[in-house]
Amino acid sequence: MTTVHEPAVTTTDALSVWPASTAESQPGDLGVGGVPLAEIADRFGTPVYVLDEGEVRDRCRTYRHAFPDADVVYAAKAFLCRAMVHWVDEEGLGLDVCSAGELELAVTAGFPPEKIVLHGNAKSPRDLETALRLGVGRIVIDGPSEIARLAAAVGPEGRQKVMVRVIPGISAGGHAKIRTGTDDQKFGLSISDGYAQHAIARILDQPQLELTGLHCHLGSQITSVKPYLSAVRRMVGLMARLHEQHGIVLPELDLGGGHGIAYRPGEPALDLTALARKVRAELIAACAAAGLRVPRLMIEPGRAIAGPAGVALYHVLAVKRTGSHVFVAVDGGMSDNPRPALYGVRYAPRLVGRHSAVPTTPVTVVGRHCEAGDVLAADVELPEDVRPGDLLAVPVAGAYHLSMASGYNMVGRPPVAAVADGRARLLIRRESLDDIRSRDVGL
Repeated sequence: MTTVHEPAVTTTDALSVWPASTAESQPGDLGVGGVPLAEIADRFGTPVYVLDEGEVRDRCRTYRHAFPDADVVYAAKAFLCRAMVHWVDEEGLGLDVCSAGELELAVTAGFPPEKIVLHGNAKSPRDLETALRLGVGRIVIDGPSEIARLAAAVGPEGRQKVMVRVIPGISAGGHAKIRTGTDDQKFGLSISDGYAQHAIARILDQPQLELTGLHCHLGSQITSVKPYLSAVRRMVGLMARLHEQHGIVLPELDLGGGHGIAYRPGEPALDLTALARKVRAELIAACAAAGLRVPRLMIEPGRAIAGPAGVALYHVLAVKRTGSHVFVAVDGGMSDNPRPALYGVRYAPRLVGRHSAVPTTPVTVVGRHCEAGDVLAADVELPEDVRPGDLLAVPVAGAYHLSMASGYNMVGRPPVAAVADGRARLLIRRESLDDIRSRDVGL
């Protein structure tokens, strides 16, 4: 006998993780940015990502207001397209990129290269050549081998501003695979074993490289302010030692991003106001104790800007009852959202486009791919009468969905549609079978 459950949250609570523009004009008819989601699915097909331009811009402004004296740099790896480049630029943010591809797209879309920071634990020759050719503002050195390579690429008459990524020895983040502040992972140079200090001394011996500051990134999905305060103390401590040893006062300190957001109603999220206030106070106090001038702060939010602005839409293809389990299969899956398989992330899909008055029942929403791990949402509540042809919407789908999408089973990557002021427009078209075939040049 199937156990049924009445909805446990109110409509208002259930929409807490959706874009602020989300509205239910009538039961079951949900819209974002003034556009009904069912209309978007009819127009663009499914799967499709929907991005609320107003939500993106509001979140950029929230960061600018919370950190008025800092450089807010959007982490492009979360989601990037030409429209996003323009929105971020118009809202006064910088841009953090991780490859020549991201860098080329941003600059050719009109983003000022001097406001771009290039990251990467293993930068290719093309990455560095593109960065120098386009005049990127900062290059973050992640390992000792990059120092000589970059100095040689700059040339004897050139000059490039650089930062050094430091491992502060702090464990933080929502999953082991996205914790990057400890010594047991591939990013950065450790303070504890002296590698960071040694690399910095080498950089100071290179006249082509101008060291502007230190960088660290603790991880992703951090919902507590405390790890950032610990990072401030350790980074300022290193800056003080560098001042004693080399007589330098570094003007910049980049604390990275990793600001946690809620994917389901009731989940915790990082308090941005508290973060800004407490980090600033900690930075001032630590610098005063060390006798240093307060450096210019930099932060790099990505998910916290793009994530809550996105919604993924799927059509139900099949409903299968196996023993005590109900599987709801949709026309997408791990090729357009690998995060549940990678990190065990949980989402809160919702039936849209029609109203159901029946009680809900726990189901597992699965994808169409040939993997048992192709699960989009496990043990979620959907109406008991969910059926093929229904439309499901998954909120908080703006970050690390399209950017991590794959070509698995050759189904093609979904399109992205932006909504604003009651209108929807295509930002990125669907990847077609012709696109896939055109890359196959051998026989």
